[in-house]
Amino acid sequence: MNFERYLLQRGFEKYLKRLNKKLKNKKIIVYAAGALFQFICKNYDLSKLNIIGISDRKFVPDDSGKTFMGYKIIPLDKIKEYNPDVVLIAMQEYMTILEDFSLGLFKNTNIKVYPLVRVSILESIKKIWRK
Repeated sequence: MNFERYLLQRGFEKYLKRLNKKLKNKKIIVYAAGALFQFICKNYDLSKLNIIGISDRKFVPDDSGKTFMGYKIIPLDKIKEYNPDVVLIAMQEYMTILEDFSLGLFKNTNIKVYPLVRVSILESIKKIWRK
């Protein structure tokens, strides 16, 4: 996958600027430590986002407190203990996770869930119809 082109097509730089403003002074945990997030970390400045940690299903409880890409590892089942304001989903196919988190894991909390890279509604609909 050519992440550079993928992010360019989705207007990531402009969206990141909006996220920086919208999430100023908010505690953020990023979910998904895959290739997309690693590319973003290496090629974009995320320092304006108050990222307190990163979570992923691949991290086990023994990883707690260690770091990944410079961010503290937070096991998925410990996210609520950190009381973040926002969880950013760093996946290309984020819709299912976004729904699971919003309606499941973080239901009845004040934790907001947003994508780190936004996909247009039209693009999402096209993907559904292709399946």
